[in-house]
Amino acid sequence: GRAEGKGILVVLVGPTGVGKTELSIRLAQHFHTCIINADSRQLYRELKVGTAAPTSSQLSEVPHYFVGTLSLTDTYSAARYEADVLATLDQLFGPTADKAGQHHVVVLTGGSMMYIDAVCNGIDDIPTVDELTRQTLLQRYREEGLEPLAAELRLLDPAYHAIADIRNPKRVLHALEICYTTGRTYTSFRTRTTKPRPFRIVKVGLTRPRDELYERINQRVLQMVDDGLVEEARQLMAYRALNSLNTVGYKEMFQHIDGAWTLPQAIAKIQQNSRIYSRKQMTWFRRDPDIAWFHPDQYDELLAHIVRQL
Repeated sequence: GRAEGKGILVVLVGPTGVGKTELSIRLAQHFHTCIINADSRQLYRELKVGTAAPTSSQLSEVPHYFVGTLSLTDTYSAARYEADVLATLDQLFGPTADKAGQHHVVVLTGGSMMYIDAVCNGIDDIPTVDELTRQTLLQRYREEGLEPLAAELRLLDPAYHAIADIRNPKRVLHALEICYTTGRTYTSFRTRTTKPRPFRIVKVGLTRPRDELYERINQRVLQMVDDGLVEEARQLMAYRALNSLNTVGYKEMFQHIDGAWTLPQAIAKIQQNSRIYSRKQMTWFRRDPDIAWFHPDQYDELLAHIVRQL
């Protein structure tokens, strides 16, 4: 039997645009439960259109946690998210006056790999990097640029190189710092241990044939523009230096607002970068053997798979 009073976390993953939002709402309604958002950008209340955050009508159908709970200027991390979600789950799975367990099942859904990993496995205690190593790499980055450092990362830690945003200097430099400081791959620190959780985890993934997914992504970007993405980005121009806005959808629109790109160019770029991101997500998720994969049209099979685990 299952641990008394502790429930089951259904983790629904998949690439951007695959259809997680709609399906997660169906699942939550089936189990009379709520949804925990695991899209790191939907946490920000200012980012509605460009993150395809659940609409107000969707939010009214099912209680959602961690949607629009932060402001852009708030600092937040996967480690904070881990702590916040665990505290929330403790409440949701915990007993109330009239019930042994408030919820038997809670649905967590999103596409932010780091955040999902943090809740399922815990953030690893990444060692601190010595200052000399940091300065040396920074100096090399200034002199040589990012290309040679990214190439070096591919040699030292091919697994991380495959899924990292290798155009982001912060990510590349940090991974190399760990490799240099410890003589081990960054990956080995990120996948070493799984912290015990006081609930069971059932992972399901949504996937579609590539052409179908790309078509949906392309359409979704056009829909975002119809829904006011340009205006949203314009209101956020003052914050464009923030890390939360160094993200697909906004950074391209800023280029358009600057006059560097026409609107059609910016749209094409957002579509292209979203497709690239979806491939990165799939590379990451496919490494997890615990995920059972379904096409969104296979709702009944997906539900049956979950029910068998209860």
